[in-house]
Amino acid sequence: MKRAVTPGTFDPITFGHLDVITRAAQLMDEVIVAVAASAGKKPIFTLEERTVLARQAVEHLPNVRVEPFEGLLVDFARSREAQVLVKGLRAITDFEYEFQMAALNYQLANELETVFIMSPPQYMYLSSSIVRELASFGSPVDMFVPPHVAKALRDKFPD
Repeated sequence: MKRAVTPGTFDPITFGHLDVITRAAQLMDEVIVAVAASAGKKPIFTLEERTVLARQAVEHLPNVRVEPFEGLLVDFARSREAQVLVKGLRAITDFEYEFQMAALNYQLANELETVFIMSPPQYMYLSSSIVRELASFGSPVDMFVPPHVAKALRDKFPD
């Protein structure tokens, strides 16, 4: 069985994230969406909130599950007996960072392969930070995130 881990902060989960997760689910037997604690990034949603929002977003994908994690990604992946790390790439700036992380992860756990899934054009510009900023100014974000996430953002940033 090919098990993959798709990590991220998911603050919040977007349609871009869901595109990568859905495509990974088509390639792998099982996908674990690993919601990182990422306290250093100062997320607006708690780890528990981000995990719940992600679970609701992928509930239609039978071979996908969502788990929170802290610590090193390779340790989490090993503990779940995953063989593959799946990362989404939007632009060249993503590539540089993800290339570094893939090389580091290989040094730490060479039994894990990193697979990159390129974002389609409609999501190449999309990021959680852009969505958070738009929501903070009261702008609608329904075209970027699932309805339950848009509601959670409206609750975080009331008018």
